[in-house]
Amino acid sequence: MQGNFKYHNPTKLYFGEESLKYLKDELENFGERVLLNYGSGSVKRNGIYDEVVAILREGGKTLIENPGVMSNPTLEKLHEGVRIARENKVDWILALGGGSVCDYSKGVAASVFFDGDYWQEFWLDGNQPAKEQQVLPVGCILTMAGTGSEMNGGCVITDAAKSFKTGHVFDSRLMPKFAILNPRYTMTVPIEQMKAGIYDIMNHIFEQYFSDFDDNTSDYISEGLMRSLIVASREAVKDPQNYEARSNIMWTATWALNTLIKCGKSEDWMVHMIGHSLGAWTHAPHGYCLAACSMAYYRRAMEYGRPKFERFARNVWGVNTAEEGLEALKNWMLEIGLPLTITEIGATPEMIDDIVSTTVIFPAGYLDLKPGDIKQILKESL
Repeated sequence: MQGNFKYHNPTKLYFGEESLKYLKDELENFGERVLLNYGSGSVKRNGIYDEVVAILREGGKTLIENPGVMSNPTLEKLHEGVRIARENKVDWILALGGGSVCDYSKGVAASVFFDGDYWQEFWLDGNQPAKEQQVLPVGCILTMAGTGSEMNGGCVITDAAKSFKTGHVFDSRLMPKFAILNPRYTMTVPIEQMKAGIYDIMNHIFEQYFSDFDDNTSDYISEGLMRSLIVASREAVKDPQNYEARSNIMWTATWALNTLIKCGKSEDWMVHMIGHSLGAWTHAPHGYCLAACSMAYYRRAMEYGRPKFERFARNVWGVNTAEEGLEALKNWMLEIGLPLTITEIGATPEMIDDIVSTTVIFPAGYLDLKPGDIKQILKESL
């Protein structure tokens, strides 16, 4: 391993069918007034909400509810959550739902005690809360596998008025203090959301794997995670109620983005940056946006990072050449029902310039991208 790094992850995880019973133990560590963030109501329809609320009330907690957190949390919704938390003087936040609810909760937790424009400070300027600034503790009860938000500091927010979607990775203070992962809960989401989550997981691994050429232990871990996800995804698409498959998908999602496999890596998050912009303009599921532009992106990256793509072909797919590896990836994506073009998710040629203009460009693993390169990748993805 060539890189230098620091590794620290403070999140405590409870995993399995009985994991919710540990919530009552965690309640002893937090104050009385809890802000309960959740989505559009599926947690009420499937009964998870009732279970959680009963435990909170039995534990003597005062609930302040904030429903309606959408799959791509908006800046307007962030302002609403901050206002509710301030007005009710909440002590901590509990996220109940998928990764977007967990992302959103971290954003609220970071912003409540910031005196100023938190959108500008954290998301646009990329700063961390000052060491002396208070932040609210966050807990997470996860109902969908994909983002890995249950064990990282990431928070993606969309400024809907400007069709601009961007993320910020907060430091360890904003990582959930605990996360409860019951794979049964993921079976309550529609199968299309499951598929989108599966590709989000895979792409998280790609963005850390496809960089550098050294012999890095992180890459061996990544290859194992990819193989596990491929096997489990096939089983889950055939039988969405397959507990073993869903549990492996959920656990892989956590390890794909809990900062472990980036150790010693330079990373490449440009598929995510393009995908964020696609999502802001098309409102398609995040994982589908990533899938739709991935093949064009990785065909280009392959020409500069061929040794790693050859390793990917051999160690993940059992084929010989870089081209065969990408073909195997494409066939797997088709097999589980993912979109391969941006046309399939609602993008049109007329949108491309706008999508390019709102794509944040970061240093990439093998590529040095300019706006013109993003435009060409999008054209090749139509």
